[in-house]
Amino acid sequence: MRKNLLYILVIGSGVIFSIRLFSLQVSSSDYESMSLQNSVLREYIYPERGYIYDRNGKLIVENQPTYDLMVVPRQLRKIDTIEFCNLLKITKTTLRKKIKEAKTYSTRKPSVFLAQLSKSDYAALQEKLWKYHGFYVQKRAARKYNSYSASNILGYISEVNRFDISKDPYYQSGELIGRQGVEKTYEKILRGVKGVRYSQRDKFNRVIGPYQKGELDTLPTQAQNLYLTIDIALQEYGEKLLQNKRGGIIAIEPATGEILMNVSTPTYSPNLLVGRERSKNFVLLKNDTLNRPLFDRGLQGQYPPGSPFKLVNALVALQEKAITPRFRVLCNEGHYYGRNDFMKCHCSIGTRNRLNSGIYNSCNTYFATVYRKTIDGYDDPKKGMNVWSDHVKSFGMGNFLGYDHPTGQKGFIPNAAYYDYWYPNQRWAATTSISNAIGQGEVLTTPVQLANMTATIANRGYYYKPHFVKRFERDSIAKKFRERNYTTIDSIHFEPVIEGMANVVKWGTARVARVPGIEVCGKTGTVENFVKINGERVQLTDHSMFVAFAPRENPKIAVAVFVENGYWGGRWAAPIASLVIEKYLKENVRRTYLENRMINGSLLDEYLKPLSDKPFQINE
Repeated sequence: MRKNLLYILVIGSGVIFSIRLFSLQVSSSDYESMSLQNSVLREYIYPERGYIYDRNGKLIVENQPTYDLMVVPRQLRKIDTIEFCNLLKITKTTLRKKIKEAKTYSTRKPSVFLAQLSKSDYAALQEKLWKYHGFYVQKRAARKYNSYSASNILGYISEVNRFDISKDPYYQSGELIGRQGVEKTYEKILRGVKGVRYSQRDKFNRVIGPYQKGELDTLPTQAQNLYLTIDIALQEYGEKLLQNKRGGIIAIEPATGEILMNVSTPTYSPNLLVGRERSKNFVLLKNDTLNRPLFDRGLQGQYPPGSPFKLVNALVALQEKAITPRFRVLCNEGHYYGRNDFMKCHCSIGTRNRLNSGIYNSCNTYFATVYRKTIDGYDDPKKGMNVWSDHVKSFGMGNFLGYDHPTGQKGFIPNAAYYDYWYPNQRWAATTSISNAIGQGEVLTTPVQLANMTATIANRGYYYKPHFVKRFERDSIAKKFRERNYTTIDSIHFEPVIEGMANVVKWGTARVARVPGIEVCGKTGTVENFVKINGERVQLTDHSMFVAFAPRENPKIAVAVFVENGYWGGRWAAPIASLVIEKYLKENVRRTYLENRMINGSLLDEYLKPLSDKPFQINE
C-alpha cells in the first residue's frame, strides 16, 4: 500500500507540473503580453473631433494641432534631468511629481506626462527624444474657438480623470472628454472612435516597423460635425447688450423649440480653457464668486418670475371658468386680503380693469382676485391648489424641460402637499399663497422656462422641448425635440391674453419695446429681490424682467430677458429684448440711440453697493 502511494504521488505531481508548464508556455498569454509591452508600441489614432457650426453654417469651433508628451514608467532609464527640464521649461520638482502620478496610474500603460506642447517646444524636444527612454510624443487636436461668445453653451474639453476611466473603459489616461455644454451632451458623436496602430521596437527602443504587418491595426471612425440652433451673431450681440450687467437672455423659435441664443453675463472667452493654462484659468473663473462667470443664469438661475407669471394665471382662470375676458375688478391702489393684509398696486384709485387692461396695466389687484377665484372655485382649497399647480406645470415650469444641455435647475411650482407641510394644522387658503398671483411667493422659474412659456403662448397652447442642436452631419436630432407638448389650456383662451400682451407694448408698461414695422407682444416684470443678512430678511434693488414674442402672427422669436438689480422691467429688460427682436428679424438695428444706451449702460455701481454698514453673513 505504501509502495503504491509513493507511485501515485510521483505520477500525480508529474501530471500537475506538466499541466502547469503547458499552461504557462502554450495556453497563457501573460508572458507574451509582458514581452509585447516591452517590444511593441501601441499608439492610438484619434479622429479629428467634430466641428461645431451655428444655425447659419458659420464655423464656431474647429481644431488646432497639439502634442502630448507621453510616458511609460516601466521603460524609464537614467536621463540628463537638467537638459530634459530645460527643454520642457519645467522644474525638477514638477518632473518628479509627474512621474509619480504616472506610476500611480500604471507602470506599464502610457499616460500623459505633459499635455499640449507648443510647436516650438515640440520641435526642440523631437531632436533629442531618442535619448529619453520611456517617453514619446503623441499628436492630437485641441479646440480653437472662432468666437468670444457662447462658452456657456459650448462647454469645454479636458483630460479624463479616474472617475471618467472607471465609468467608461473606452478612455485611457491623458485622453480628452467633453465637459459641460454640448461638448458633454454630444461627446460620443463629437469624439468619433479612436483607432490603434502597433509598431515593433528593437532593444534600443527604436521603432523598426509595423507589428505583424499591421494586421492588428484598426482605423478610427470619423466624428460627426454639429450644427447648433443658435445664431452666433445674435449671441454676440446679446453679450454686448448685457456687458457690465448681470443677467441672461434666452430666445427660442416657437415653431421648432430651437434656442436662438442663451446669453449669461458676466461671461468669459472659451479660449481661456484651451492649452496648458486651462487649469489655471479654470481655477480663477471658479473662484470668482462675485461675478460667477461659470454660472449659467439662463439655465441655472432660479428667480421669482414676477408679473410675466400673471399671463399663466390668467390662462388658468379662463380654463377653469373662474373668469371671462369681460370680468372686471375695481382697483384702489391695491388689494386687501386676510384680515389687514394689503398688496400694493400702481393703478390709481377707482381704476376698473378687465383682462386686457389688467395685463397692460399689470394690475396686482386684478390678478390677486383672479388667483383667489381660481383656487376658491373648488369647495376644498387643496383641490383648487392642485388643479392650479397642474395647469402651470403643463407649461414646462417646475421641472427640467428636457433640453440637450447638462446644466439646469427645475424651478418650483407649489401644490397642496407643500402648504400642508408648512401649515400642519391645514388651515390655509388662497390668501395664504396670494403672492403666487403676481409671480412672487413660493414660485421659482428659470429664464429658459419663461422663454418657453412665452413660446407656448405664441403657439396658442403647445411647445417643442427647447434644444441647442439643429442637426448632425449624418444623424437626426432626438424624436422628443420634434414632438409637440400641449398644455392643459384650450387654444381659444390664448387670444385675449395675446391681445393684452400686444397692448403692453402699444400703450402699457413696455412702450419702450416698440419696434417699427413689427407687432411685439410682451409683458414686463419687476421682481422683488430679498436676501437674509444676519438672519434678517432684507430687500435689495429689484430685478428687471421682460418676456415677448414677435411678430404677433406666425411668430419667429420668443425671448426672456432678466437683469439682476435692474430696477423695473421697462428700464433694462424690455429695451434689450426689443433690440434682440429687431436684430433677429431685421438684421440691422435702426434705433441706434437705444442700442448705444443699452450697450454703454452699466450696473456695476449697483453691484458694488454695500449691503449693510455692519459685518454680515448672507444666507441664501
